Amino acid sequence: MTKKQKKELFRKSFHVSSILMPLSYYFIFQNRKMMFLILIPLTVIALIIDIARLEHKTFKRIFFNLVGLLLRKHEIHNFTGATYLMISAVLCIGFFPKEIAVVSLAFLAIGDTLAALVGIPFGKRKILNTSKSLEGSLACFAGCFVFGLFFLHPVVAMIGAFTATIAEFSWIPIDDNIKIPIASGLVMSFVNMFF
Repeated sequence: MTKKQKKELFRKSFHVSSILMPLSYYFIFQNRKMMFLILIPLTVIALIIDIARLEHKTFKRIFFNLVGLLLRKHEIHNFTGATYLMISAVLCIGFFPKEIAVVSLAFLAIGDTLAALVGIPFGKRKILNTSKSLEGSLACFAGCFVFGLFFLHPVVAMIGAFTATIAEFSWIPIDDNIKIPIASGLVMSFVNMFF
């Protein structure tokens, strides 16, 4: 396993902890207003930190010394995945029904993590000339689908898991932390109208 692959697996070990956000919404805060009292200030703080890091060299150096190991190359000159995750959470919780918001955000934590944990060490078959593997994508789909079954109609969960998987391996140049939950949430909201 290369150094880059080890770094990505290390990132994913932190990434999976983001499932605490949707689970907190469902089991602890239980309504949108309560969740926003926590989520919006945290999102504003994440934005301020990223803007300060991008605009001020000293702050950038301090930030890089603290968490530089977790940053991907494109995050050095752009927002971090954590900031995109917070923005995604605000959008999902603000616009989607509760169960769909919970599931779409969990799809990011579960699916994206499983895709890496399986795809990096075991992925042999690349999909459509991307760096993503069939093995990683199947793990993403399976994890998302199983989780979705606890909250949604099986058809809605399956279509949502499929959408999350497509978003995860797609070449569309939008951060996965935005792409996966928003795409799957939109599709599940539409499909859910028929069940």
